[in-house]
Amino acid sequence: MRSPLKASVIISTYNQPDWLNLVLYSYDIQTYRGFELIIADDGSDERTKAVIDRFSEASPLEVIHVWQEDNGFQKTKILNKAIVASNTDYLIFTDGDCIARKDFVETHLKLSQPNRALSGGYFKLTEKISQAITEDIIHQQKCFDKHWLLAKGQPDNFKLNKLTKLRFKAKLLNFITTTKATFDGMNVSCHKKDILAVNGFDERMQYGGEDREVGERMMNNGVRFLQVRYSTICVHLHHDRPYKHTEAQIENQKIRSATKQNRVKWTAHGINQ
Repeated sequence: MRSPLKASVIISTYNQPDWLNLVLYSYDIQTYRGFELIIADDGSDERTKAVIDRFSEASPLEVIHVWQEDNGFQKTKILNKAIVASNTDYLIFTDGDCIARKDFVETHLKLSQPNRALSGGYFKLTEKISQAITEDIIHQQKCFDKHWLLAKGQPDNFKLNKLTKLRFKAKLLNFITTTKATFDGMNVSCHKKDILAVNGFDERMQYGGEDREVGERMMNNGVRFLQVRYSTICVHLHHDRPYKHTEAQIENQKIRSATKQNRVKWTAHGINQ
């Protein structure tokens, strides 16, 4: 018997079919099954569609593929479409290059609270280890195992604590971290009504802080962000960022500055225009 849907996991992607295939597999082995997957696809070619179609046929999970024509970096636009397409009251946002630990969805739901958003983190894998990840490694959860990673050449530093399995340690680290709780699109969750209340993402924004800005409007509207970076665990596969654009980042910063200074709660350039 299928579990009732309690969450929508929104995965943004663009022409990374091999990465997406691994990420989707990580959701097929989640400890909690009552969620749907929504692929927010910013114009990928047929290779990505083939990955999603194969997964949909093999997995019992509900999968929705939301696609738009490739017209440059329009992540905010496709995420707004994904929000509209979602069928639950709780949204978990992540990226198509972030592999989720098997308790990822369960932990987001357990820690969720009214009028709160959860700000998670991610652990960056080296390029060499990223290339070595397979479905079997994910199934055995080796990519979340500190000792396996160190043996494969991952640098030994404090960031490995992001992979802790100890709840008390995670709670303590969440409490003492100096990292501000923000809307980081790789690992964040919120109530659907709270993001709709600020009209979703600002579609004028390209790469660079576009996710932080929607979170800032949510904060201005009374939503409190809680730090869970040591509890909701995902690992980030290494890749370059050819879509970084200095002029766009400058424009993004202007929008964010106006949001902060004027305590903006609603964008006229969001879901409803």
